[in-house]
Amino acid sequence: MKKADKDTDELRPLYTRKDLGEGVRGKYFEAYRKGTNLVLLSPDVAKVFPTDEAVNEALKSLIRLAQKAAGPKKRSSRTTKEKKTA
Repeated sequence: MKKADKDTDELRPLYTRKDLGEGVRGKYFEAYRKGTNLVLLSPDVAKVFPTDEAVNEALKSLIRLAQKAAGPKKRSSRTTKEKKTA
């Protein structure tokens, strides 16, 4: 990899460490450890569901509704004895 010449590096003098703010070590560690998935909501959706709890409850309700609508899984009409002899 080619190193930049000091003469051609025009942006570096514009930035200083204090311009970047104070860094915080491990700021997002707990969230990362929990496996948090961040999702960006559309503004109209965020108005209806203002908290993460509201979003989660709505999604869980939708899952339960979808599972009820799908109904129980169909089982084979043959009995266990018929399966063994067939």
